[in-house]
Amino acid sequence: MTQTLPGTEGPRSKRALILTAAIDSFGQDGYEHTKWARIADQVGIGQTALYHYFESKAHCLLTIMSQELNRSLEKFREAIESAAGPREALEAAIAAAYDVSPREALSMRILQSHMDLLATPRPTEKEEAERQRSRELVRTIESEWTALIERGMRAKVFPKRDSRAMASVVLAMIVSVWRWYRPGGRMTLDEVRELMTGACLRVVGP
Repeated sequence: MTQTLPGTEGPRSKRALILTAAIDSFGQDGYEHTKWARIADQVGIGQTALYHYFESKAHCLLTIMSQELNRSLEKFREAIESAAGPREALEAAIAAAYDVSPREALSMRILQSHMDLLATPRPTEKEEAERQRSRELVRTIESEWTALIERGMRAKVFPKRDSRAMASVVLAMIVSVWRWYRPGGRMTLDEVRELMTGACLRVVGP
């Protein structure tokens, strides 16, 4: 029997609760295997009422993706703001990438599993707006990681190479974790952070 999420009663907006239920279901069971009606049951509303908040399951998915990209960008900016130098900033940025709650880890898994959705236009206005928002966030994230690595190269902390390529490699290494990491699995996030920090510094640094 499907359980209703706590706190779903009352007249206030259900949007945040729908997103929470969707993250849990998409992340644990897979987007394709999650029935839209199941999300409605978990939140305690009728399926028709879901369309007041999201015009489709895909719209909900794309919203989760854009929100997760935005969260990642904000964490990156906070992490590097007070770093002493480029190497310390890179270490802080990598650490921030793994400073996540279990639900944020699910969001990252969802994001990385569905990045292909951002490649082609969506059939509806709202879906397309979230796709475009996500694409712009991806570009900003890549640009700011590139700028960080360029700063290290200018300071001669990192050897001079193609900074954009280096940023792409580092980001690919960092996000690849979410395809296999599971809370309670064989590695803790602290162990993941230590492993990936060392690996990324070896790629970028001397």
